[in-house]
Amino acid sequence: MAPTLTLKPGTAWTDAWQRCAAVAPEAFRDDRVLNLWAARWHADGRALPATSPVDQSPIAGPPRLDTTAARQAVRASLDQHRAWRHIPLPERRARVAATLDALAEHRELLALLLVWEIGKPWRLAQADVDRAIDGVRWYVEGIEPMLDGRSPLGGPVSNIASWNYPMSVLVHAMLVQALAGNAVIAKAPTDGGVACLTLACALAVREGVPLTLVSGSGGELSEALVRSPEIGCVSFVGGRDTGARIATAVADLGKRHILEQEGLNTWGVWNYTDFSALTAVIPKLFDYGKQRCTAYPRFVVQRECFADFLAAYLPAVRSIRTGHPLAVEHPDDPLPALDFGPLINAAKAKELGDQVAEAIDRGAVPLHRGTLADGRFLLGQDTSAYLPPVTLLGPPPSSPLHHAEPFGPVDTIVLVDTEAELLAAMNASGGALVATLSTDDPETFRRLAPQIRAFKTGHNKPRSRGDRDELFGGFGASWRGAFVGGELLVRAVTEGPAGERLPGNFPDYQLNA
Repeated sequence: MAPTLTLKPGTAWTDAWQRCAAVAPEAFRDDRVLNLWAARWHADGRALPATSPVDQSPIAGPPRLDTTAARQAVRASLDQHRAWRHIPLPERRARVAATLDALAEHRELLALLLVWEIGKPWRLAQADVDRAIDGVRWYVEGIEPMLDGRSPLGGPVSNIASWNYPMSVLVHAMLVQALAGNAVIAKAPTDGGVACLTLACALAVREGVPLTLVSGSGGELSEALVRSPEIGCVSFVGGRDTGARIATAVADLGKRHILEQEGLNTWGVWNYTDFSALTAVIPKLFDYGKQRCTAYPRFVVQRECFADFLAAYLPAVRSIRTGHPLAVEHPDDPLPALDFGPLINAAKAKELGDQVAEAIDRGAVPLHRGTLADGRFLLGQDTSAYLPPVTLLGPPPSSPLHHAEPFGPVDTIVLVDTEAELLAAMNASGGALVATLSTDDPETFRRLAPQIRAFKTGHNKPRSRGDRDELFGGFGASWRGAFVGGELLVRAVTEGPAGERLPGNFPDYQLNA
């Protein structure tokens, strides 16, 4: 009989909220967070109801501004920008460093908010916070040569990012942009993370870092956050449809931009025999339920390797652990070591489940279908946002699972017989952020890897976004504008010599770093 689980004491949403109100009472009021603009917290906007993906219980929703208020926030940010850009670099460094110390002090609270707001297991929530702190500290320690001969942009940087990495992607970018001399605006993701971002921004503005944090629908705020003439650069992380609309707007305006978009990251297997190594890595590929921009949802496998691949893959995928991220058997037990918890919301879980069912109806072969009966849940808990791992062989071309990133724990496998088929299947989405090719022969990898349309291609190992000095970008439709990572992130949000061509994908040129 499975043990009866309980919520670990001190980890309830009400516990987290009370701690936030004690740490930053200026930003948290009763049952809502406030918007941050003009260096003050405002009880404006219409706070929408929200539920946690963990168990569908109520949590704080984003207080959505209208277009008029967003324009006021942008104008106020420009005033901050004009002052901040003249603050000497040593002072900017000191303020950002003090912010990192404050984030480190409240690391566990920030991580707990991520668990409730976006469903990250405890280990991954802590890692998100740590990567933000450690990554920005690397810039603080080495920023001088990166800024040599460069100056801040003419206006603030506007950030519109997805919900999956509020700290290690969004807060990280915001603090580096500020360190480089820019005021910074961010739109809180609609789907989750607003309380975590509010706490992080509260700690930063106390140190005098010029951040703006507002909530609202993309359609309503886009005019202000993308098209406003005050904006010096637009940084976006999200899907291709929204990214394409922003790309059109910034191209029309000639505005600096960084647009990271989705792509179908693939793992190819060709003339390969070390399948024990593959077995070891498969569970790690399910971190956070594959709700990552660098997840690998597609395997392209040489037909004659398929039996060995399946023998290595199936035991690994059957070992995946899911459940309530805060459920324990005894009060003093550590929080569970899960591969993933819920998806971002119940609607996403249903949508992906429906896509799986439709693909099977149209001919895909289900090789593995997990069950929530094996998960770690509280008695009677709402599990509508949870989806167990699924693996499909041969998704039909009519299915979204054939050509698009599922952003959930669904793997698809395509069998191929020739190198040409391998490359075509690995390039199905017209460009990706990462890819991997497993092959025993280094020469085969050197020959085929340049033909894979991914910014980073690993040999027998997964690739990631990277930290610190590792560059990051995408090929094809997965990226538009300046590449980032390392020194390139600073170059993307500063002005350099006249006529400078930044590495990236632009309407009139493509330049690799």
